[in-house]
Amino acid sequence: MLRSLTAMPDPVSCIIGCLPGGCFGAYSFWKSRPPGVANGKAASVASPNAARWASPPSHLRRASPGPAGAAHGGQQISADISLTQQKADFSLVPGVSQKLDDTLFVELLRQLIGVSKQLQNNPRLGIVPEEGLASKIVTDELEKYSTKAGGPLVIEELVYTPGRTNLKITYPGTTKDTVAFVGSHFDVVPADPESWEMDPFSLTIDGEKLFGRGTTDCLCHVALITCLLVELAKAKPKLKRSVVVLFIAGEEGGEKGVGVDCAVNAGKLDEVKRGPVYWVDSADSQPCCGTSGMLGWSVKCTGRLFHSGFPHKGINSIELAAEVVKEIQQRFFDDFPSLPQEEAYRFSTGSHMKPTQIDCAKGSANQICPECTVHGDIRLSPFYEVEDVVDAMEQYVKDINDYVEDLPVRGPYSKYVLKEDVAVNDNELRRGKVELKWNGTMETFKLYAGIAVNLDSVGHRALIQAHREAYDLVQPFSVSGSLPLVNMMQKAGFDIQMCGFGVMSVYHGVNEYCTLSGMQKGYEVLLRVVALLESKA
Repeated sequence: MLRSLTAMPDPVSCIIGCLPGGCFGAYSFWKSRPPGVANGKAASVASPNAARWASPPSHLRRASPGPAGAAHGGQQISADISLTQQKADFSLVPGVSQKLDDTLFVELLRQLIGVSKQLQNNPRLGIVPEEGLASKIVTDELEKYSTKAGGPLVIEELVYTPGRTNLKITYPGTTKDTVAFVGSHFDVVPADPESWEMDPFSLTIDGEKLFGRGTTDCLCHVALITCLLVELAKAKPKLKRSVVVLFIAGEEGGEKGVGVDCAVNAGKLDEVKRGPVYWVDSADSQPCCGTSGMLGWSVKCTGRLFHSGFPHKGINSIELAAEVVKEIQQRFFDDFPSLPQEEAYRFSTGSHMKPTQIDCAKGSANQICPECTVHGDIRLSPFYEVEDVVDAMEQYVKDINDYVEDLPVRGPYSKYVLKEDVAVNDNELRRGKVELKWNGTMETFKLYAGIAVNLDSVGHRALIQAHREAYDLVQPFSVSGSLPLVNMMQKAGFDIQMCGFGVMSVYHGVNEYCTLSGMQKGYEVLLRVVALLESKA
């Protein structure tokens, strides 16, 4: 599912150039106004440590960004590219129905939504899905076409955690070339029936809309691709490329050791490196060309509780937190500026770091608050590395702790370091303290690293052309939301492309639905992709 939080760095290369002078700009407080001046007024003391706020030369500046898309050979999103001069030739997939079997699709979706209560996944709440239930529904439909039953489909269950099945299906071709559809997942996010207008765990049909938890994310795609496999198995066209499908477990929890990462590590997908790999789990029926990474953070500022009538004897953690977050943000934007590659990929924003929530110690309104924690996240462009932003943030906080007295204060009596004539108890701070906590592990952040697809691959060209032929208008896009696992697969050598046919506005939402017409068009797009790639096999 495409997270817009949501759901967690650089798949292509580091392409960040050095700012003038060969290093980061001075720490933003000092860069924005000269020492001794604060908000246009003379400050009481100009800090002798102002130069210490400057970031040192860093591995962040590894190479020049150059023109837009330089790291991708000058690539830039285009709606006009094609794989072939002619439209997709369906004679290359003879006998395969060019239309979705609506009856089969709806029945498969009905069965899948019927077990979606057991497919809910939220590791933090201890909710563990049973993906084997969904896998059985798909297997029951496909097994009559399996090699064991004399059919063409090779079906393999891949189970790395009991009850949590990944399902691989192969329609063999005559060459080593492949086209793969990966990423459609069996698990769903939890749903609260009290907030829905209908039962989220059974399929409700209202005209063209199909309601239920997982209809858009992502059981619609499981049913859709299963229908495509049925049509291939019934028609038995002689294809050059093998069609490989992997339905996965553990996507909604962003888990490792359960799903596609295990399949990759076990070599179960090695053959699909010989062709494009379509990650079918986005929405709005347009090619998705890029996502951002996501890192969650908390900054805890600790001061000294004291009567508010004596501000010079307390350390105000709220004021400290306000200045700390401001300075970290400004320094972040200096060090991770927008890049031309983001514009080339049509990202609506570059990397950004911002607060989203704040907690304060409980107490009286006439007390100086001793503890304040600000929570937030970072959305990181795929053209930066997650390790670099972690290192940089930790350096910012270290610098602040080393020179907290240099932060701007609020009025003449506010202080972040108390004077020596102020008596403190043994368990009280004389100096304000800042702590950075990452809300997740480095492993998690890498799992959700952003991706920029290869715009020159045959897979991308086929996807753009197939969408244009199916919809007349194609609008490829990139998004600051996050998808797990795709960066990991791209770095492992897979040509990851992304698409999906659900409804973005209801992802993870109340009254989630997909549309039958959207699924019909999705089937057409996938079949056109197969036909187009056949012409180049």
